[in-house]
Amino acid sequence: MAGGIGSRFWPLSKDNMPKQFLDILGTGKSFIRATFERFLPLVPAEHFIVVTNAAYKQLVLEHLPELKEDQVLCEPMRRNTAPCIAYATYHILSKSPEAAIAVTPADHLVTNTVEFARIIGCGLDYVEQNRNALMTIGIRPSRPETGYGYIEVEQESTGIVPVKNFKEKPDLETAKRFVAAGNFFWNSGIFLWSSNAIMNAFRNYLPDMAALFDKGRADFGTPNEQQFINRQFEHCENISIDYGVMERSDSRYTIAADFGWSDIGTWGSLYTHAAHDPAGNAISGRALPVDTSNSVINIEPGYQAIVEGLDHCLVALRDKSLLVCRLDDEQQIKHWVEKL
Repeated sequence: MAGGIGSRFWPLSKDNMPKQFLDILGTGKSFIRATFERFLPLVPAEHFIVVTNAAYKQLVLEHLPELKEDQVLCEPMRRNTAPCIAYATYHILSKSPEAAIAVTPADHLVTNTVEFARIIGCGLDYVEQNRNALMTIGIRPSRPETGYGYIEVEQESTGIVPVKNFKEKPDLETAKRFVAAGNFFWNSGIFLWSSNAIMNAFRNYLPDMAALFDKGRADFGTPNEQQFINRQFEHCENISIDYGVMERSDSRYTIAADFGWSDIGTWGSLYTHAAHDPAGNAISGRALPVDTSNSVINIEPGYQAIVEGLDHCLVALRDKSLLVCRLDDEQQIKHWVEKL
């Protein structure tokens, strides 16, 4: 899934160049490229499908030249993750009715790719053998994080277990209780299932969406597919796969993992994973911190900045746009951008 704009990373991530196509951590690879490469040991290149906004099709092909044009599915508008996944599912079914499917965002960080491949491989084996299972990957929490949703299971386990509940992003005190309890995991947003399981789930829990896509069964996998999507996609309910399917299902499972995962969804998460100077600053670009500590300073190439007297703050300059705020207020960035 590569259609979002990553507005919480403004001004680096914008409509014309969203987060998944950026090398925010300075690794030499964009997020979408790194996602593609860590799945390659499990999935041949010809079996990848990228669902993105129509405006980003050429960007996808530039970052993933191994893919053919028909492996990039183009949404005419954003309608959240459930329609995105339904679109991909119907396309896959037209080519491989017995497929096992891994669904992943294109803009996450994974540092232990060997362990990642092991966990995903175990999960795919499970959903191939248990054809009704809907699986999400849970991440063992390393801290009481308020920026992630949580998965609750009956008791802490190292294997595949049923999901008891999904929990919304908590406040700090609730997050502390979740971590102390030991049977709560971060919800990674990575899903595994058979094509049969997710198709049945759409029919059971989002029947209107399934009925809409059923109208185009003869078009998927043909030159008429894009025309059908362009006509019908706007009629899809704007709903996430979590709300629409996973929270309603009685066949949901998780496997707890620890492979160095982060969704790098905020400047604060970037700060956690970036290199720091002796004063605790994460600096990118030409910048001089003066009496400044524990801050993120991200300056566009070709510009320079002097930052004085700040602590635990964010200073970001990109494409003639400047953001200065406290890191504690980063969850407000998305709302501020909407007012511009």
